[in-house]
Amino acid sequence: MPFRFTGLPLSDFQPLFGLSDAELAARDIVRVTADAKPNYPCRVTLENAEPGETLLLLAYEHQPAHSPYRSAGPIFVRESARTMYDGQELPPVFRGKMLSVRAYDGNGMMVEADVVAGDEAEPTFTRFLGREDVAYLHVHNAKRGCYAAKVERYEA
Repeated sequence: MPFRFTGLPLSDFQPLFGLSDAELAARDIVRVTADAKPNYPCRVTLENAEPGETLLLLAYEHQPAHSPYRSAGPIFVRESARTMYDGQELPPVFRGKMLSVRAYDGNGMMVEADVVAGDEAEPTFTRFLGREDVAYLHVHNAKRGCYAAKVERYEA
């Protein structure tokens, strides 16, 4: 089964790029500089930031569903991000990570979940998206719980 992996929309963050640290702090956002790779995963490009790159660390509502599973959490976004990841290849930020995969129905209710190594996640994606009641998947880093990306069935 082919998958579609998507990062977060760049347009949600572009107005924040270039704001002063004080302006960011007023919005509960922190500018950080990557000091090692792969510790700073961008949730727009789904790539790890290079050492020296600046990122914004902010809370983001990744699950806006009107259900008990509505959720927000901390994410990193590279200030150099220019394109949202939207593709069929396993995103770089999944590789070498333990992932929590959460399957949701069309009403935003979680119907299944599992923890899997990122390099071995595709069978889990296939199993979950093979269910008729599953509309989409959310992937989180298992250790810190941060939202990583959305996975859907790819329909050409």
